[in-house]
Amino acid sequence: MNLPELNQLWQETTNWQPNQEQTLLFEQLYHKIIAANKYLNLTRITTPEEFWEKNLWDSLAPVLSYDFSYKTIIDIGTGGGFPGVPSAIAFPLGQFFLMDSTTKKINFINELVKELNLKNIKTLVDRAENIGQSKSYRSQFDFALIRAVAQTSICLEYTLPLLKKDGIAILYRGNWTTEEENHNKKIAQKLGGQIENIIKKSTPLNNHNRHCIYVRKIDNSPKEYPRQVGKPVKQPL
Repeated sequence: MNLPELNQLWQETTNWQPNQEQTLLFEQLYHKIIAANKYLNLTRITTPEEFWEKNLWDSLAPVLSYDFSYKTIIDIGTGGGFPGVPSAIAFPLGQFFLMDSTTKKINFINELVKELNLKNIKTLVDRAENIGQSKSYRSQFDFALIRAVAQTSICLEYTLPLLKKDGIAILYRGNWTTEEENHNKKIAQKLGGQIENIIKKSTPLNNHNRHCIYVRKIDNSPKEYPRQVGKPVKQPL
């Protein structure tokens, strides 16, 4: 089975479409994921149409309004490589760091990167709480991507300390409420950030709700954040 060719839909919904090389890489990515899924729990999304919508379109629609060229981008909790791998394919001049706490998943991504010859991806096995306190990573990134990892306040605590001033955290969410927005505006401010934009989209094939939260780093994150491993989840801000 091959991925559907939906360049017109890409163009209509994101004002972008993959070139021939990128289309081939997406196809190879799909087949590598399906093959690895037999022994690794990477994704429940296996049909070509679902993969296109939920792993490719979902990964890229929130980021294509930015130019990641010559920028540093971290994907926190990348899992099977989403949104990091499709983003690295779409922006070959960006430098991507894909982080996950599961060694098997990062080992798979390392193999994938070699097989697809994606020279703009580096990987990291660790926890967001640890790297957020590391001099090597804290305040080092232009963008931080975080998808389907935890509730919004936790995602803010994971991402904002990693960003340079004026950097942007891009949070992938499903549904979103006014109550969530009001609460997380305060959390973002506490962590040195400001919610800059909230964009609602519907997925193009199945019309599912998606919200993307864009948070700009406007000040240094307090030194105590992120807190020690496990605490952001057990005691969310």
